[in-house]
Amino acid sequence: MKAASTLTGLILAGALATGIATQPAAQRYDLLIRNGRVLDGTGNPWFPADIAVTGGRIAAVGALPNAQAARVIDAAGKYVAPGFIDIHSHADDGSGPRGGFRDPDPVRRSAPNLVSQGITTVVVNQDGRSPWPVAEQRALLEKNGIGPNAMLLVGHGTVRRRVMGDDVRRAATADEIVKMRALVRQQLQEGAVGMSAGLEYEPGRWSTTDEVVELARELPAFGGVYISHERSEGSDPLWYVPSQDGPVAPTLLDAVRETIEIGEKSGARVVASHLKAKGEHYWGSSAAAVTLIQRARDRGVDIWADQYPYPTSGTDGSTVLIPAWATRPPGATTNQPPTDRAAMLKRVLGDPPTAKLVRSDIAHEIRRRGGAENITVYDFTDKTLYGKSLADIARLWKLDPVETAIRIQMEGLTTRGGGARMRGFSMAEFDMEHIAKQAWVATSTDGGIAMPADGPATHARFYGSFTRKIRHYAIDRGAISLEHAIRAATSLPARIMGLADRGQVREGHAADLVVFDLATIRDKATFFEPHQHSEGIAYVFINGVAVVDEGRLTQAVPGKVLVR
Repeated sequence: MKAASTLTGLILAGALATGIATQPAAQRYDLLIRNGRVLDGTGNPWFPADIAVTGGRIAAVGALPNAQAARVIDAAGKYVAPGFIDIHSHADDGSGPRGGFRDPDPVRRSAPNLVSQGITTVVVNQDGRSPWPVAEQRALLEKNGIGPNAMLLVGHGTVRRRVMGDDVRRAATADEIVKMRALVRQQLQEGAVGMSAGLEYEPGRWSTTDEVVELARELPAFGGVYISHERSEGSDPLWYVPSQDGPVAPTLLDAVRETIEIGEKSGARVVASHLKAKGEHYWGSSAAAVTLIQRARDRGVDIWADQYPYPTSGTDGSTVLIPAWATRPPGATTNQPPTDRAAMLKRVLGDPPTAKLVRSDIAHEIRRRGGAENITVYDFTDKTLYGKSLADIARLWKLDPVETAIRIQMEGLTTRGGGARMRGFSMAEFDMEHIAKQAWVATSTDGGIAMPADGPATHARFYGSFTRKIRHYAIDRGAISLEHAIRAATSLPARIMGLADRGQVREGHAADLVVFDLATIRDKATFFEPHQHSEGIAYVFINGVAVVDEGRLTQAVPGKVLVR
């Protein structure tokens, strides 16, 4: 009898030492996921375990042979991971027919394209834009219901306009900065978890580094995060036109140094968002950007980054190779569409000095968008050219790429700048992989809620960012490990955003869970047919509620607004 008791004690001690739950008696839960291969989000290899959920939280992880539940899912052969966290999301941008979480349509608010790729939490109000005040946004989201959980930022651009009105094309005064700081502090008190900036856009592009530093000083007291769309993502910012803006413009490396400076001087945690090396003539610069960030981290700067796993940006989808100034009447503003772009361009090209500037600007834009081989036509008057690159068309027409771009404008769609809908693929895979390998780079979408009615110009990242990271970079290319890809989607963004109870499969954490089939998980969205949901995601639970059930969208809205 004594020997049996000793053996039982040794077995129990061994179970406790390995961290695997034991159950001497049956327990009942809301949900039980059995036989899964658990990737816990920390970067550890998978381990076999059952997961029990009660009241929207993970109640137990381990061997649970005696457990009972209102619902039992057999995940044999499948992987179970924490829900994916998107730290750069536009899921609440806009309102109305293309709106986000504030849209009146509950199906749109369920964010089907996001949850179908495993996303359970999003960080919104990016690029310096946020509703005012955040308290009203928060109340509306909580009242109407949303699919994924949401964290809300206060926008630097929004604050700047509230203090400076329309007079934003200048540096702020000391008094204006004091007023902006007060507004940032107010929004943090109302539930914002940090501040976003869009320093490549209006009105953020007119701010100084010192201004942003002063506003970011409000963040540490609240544990807030600064997330920046930086001033440039390649050799120059998107607004830069050589013939109009002079010979010098901020580069990606200038922008990264600025983000580091903001973090170093303010003491805030900072994020260089959707890090990339954009433009054919700037490929390879990811190594320098990564080195700058790593050196800053080594000396104690709390800096991180995120990345969406596509070699084409949002603005790449609206590629126009002809400079706008060449197709508008003299004195026209950017808000006044030209009546006949082809005629205006023909007139401009009739003046040799001006024609030289036009062709120089076109060549610059071709380089910025990835080169002629990497600019694809998706809509044009000649449908036989759909899917062909600018280089393909140049060879077909026996012209150089610059003259080909001019002919496309002359013979193309009269309603569209450039004469065609084109997309550039402005990033190189070796830069993408180099950035993805960094332990401090989280996965993001830089996308919002999308539905088929939104049209064919939707970026594929809206539907496939997280599944593509797993399929393309971990499985197909082997650039990163599966464990690295899962960590970049879960515990890493949770750490960046200060989420103590999400991002891991762990007892006591919120039951945000993804069950997927490694053999079939993949992104399906393309740039001809973007509105295609990812495959291989069998179940997604948000706060214990299924939003994807046996591969089908439930349109449930169990998300919460998460505050500190």
